[in-house]
Amino acid sequence: MTGNGGVSFWWQQLGLPSPRPALPGDLDVDVAIVGGGYTGLWTAYYLKSLQPDIRIAVLERRFAGFGASGRNGGWLTNSVTGGREQYGHDGGSRQQEAMNATVDEVIRVMGIEGIDADAHKGGELNIARSPAQLHRLRTFFESESAWPHTDVELWDAAETTQHVQVDGALGGIWHPHCARIHPAKLARGLAAAVERLGVRIFEETTVLAIEPGCAVTDRGVVSADAVVRATEGFTAELKGEHRTWLPMNSSMIVTAPLPASVWDAIGWQDAATLGDLAHVYMYAQRTADDRIAFGGRGVPYRYGSRVDSDGVTQERTIRDLTGLLRRFFPDAAGVPIDHAWAGVLGVPRDWAATVGFDHRSGLGWAGGYVGTGVATTNLAGRTLADLILRRDSDLAHLPWVGHRANRWEPEPLRWLAVQAIYGAYHAADAHEAWGRRETSPLARLADAVSGRGH
Repeated sequence: MTGNGGVSFWWQQLGLPSPRPALPGDLDVDVAIVGGGYTGLWTAYYLKSLQPDIRIAVLERRFAGFGASGRNGGWLTNSVTGGREQYGHDGGSRQQEAMNATVDEVIRVMGIEGIDADAHKGGELNIARSPAQLHRLRTFFESESAWPHTDVELWDAAETTQHVQVDGALGGIWHPHCARIHPAKLARGLAAAVERLGVRIFEETTVLAIEPGCAVTDRGVVSADAVVRATEGFTAELKGEHRTWLPMNSSMIVTAPLPASVWDAIGWQDAATLGDLAHVYMYAQRTADDRIAFGGRGVPYRYGSRVDSDGVTQERTIRDLTGLLRRFFPDAAGVPIDHAWAGVLGVPRDWAATVGFDHRSGLGWAGGYVGTGVATTNLAGRTLADLILRRDSDLAHLPWVGHRANRWEPEPLRWLAVQAIYGAYHAADAHEAWGRRETSPLARLADAVSGRGH
């Protein structure tokens, strides 16, 4: 293996960007956005598109796209995190329709702005490799088919292997509302697009506190009528936000390019993103340059909500992901792993994403995407723009607007709970691998403790 960390393989492939200038001192703007990832950049993009004279400053501790935006699995998909459990039939349906449209909106903007992020809309395929996973897959399909505009298809083992040869696949569920992308290319292109619109991005600037009317940084105070918190997995590091969202770790590996003979054996010609129905699930894509990028949970949480700085992941996690990849694709067993990396994503206590803006305080927020942020950040940015500009739009009335979850427990309860939850999920997957036909009770218990619904 040639690399571990370096932020991510995606950024190493492009080359880490030269930093933009830091905040030169105190500044007065209309909107201050804390965080230069997808959420902050999309918010700036739509605010400037709707009101070209608005003054916006994006404040970023490292560089635009440093966090999950430049490290994720590249799934531009329509997932609604917690929506249907939270919002009921009508609200969940509206949220799902908005997310379906969001996938195409991101692709549309990439075309307009000339952002080549290797986008290919091949849909999303989730497979079952055990009887219990197959039972969950069918149950999920039955629930999905009752909702409008989901367009899901249930595939048997033969239909699944026609698309991709995953060893032991018993069936799959596919929908068209997903595109594979190169995450860092999207982050880089989006940052350049907002700068062309006149947004100022200040990098190497650490925000110490967010208060009504200002963002306090290590380089000066930015005064603004509206201040947006767009810090996602790094939210716990902000003053007063330590228990708001839990920074969950996720890790990835990527192979060297696979030779044509291996791709002939594996198939996977339509470039659908690939996941599974395990409790400790995997996610993967076939990259534009014919690699397999393969991710999953390693060490899920560091005590005290600590986060890494440069994406280094543990050797044990690399071995586990490599073993799983080769069990999925035995034909690729001889292809070396080129790079490994990790990052954090924001998890609310109820596992439901949220967006909001309080006109009384001038404070806004978005995040808690639980790993589904590539598309959701765009919906959040459009929604925040409408809320800040007081636009009475359909987006401003979506059910996730203003939603707040309970805070996470203090340490050591938080750390103990996460270890127990993921220990139970691992045990449940092992239990189900022996042929159990229904979901393990251990997983149901872990779901109840975590606040996560299936």
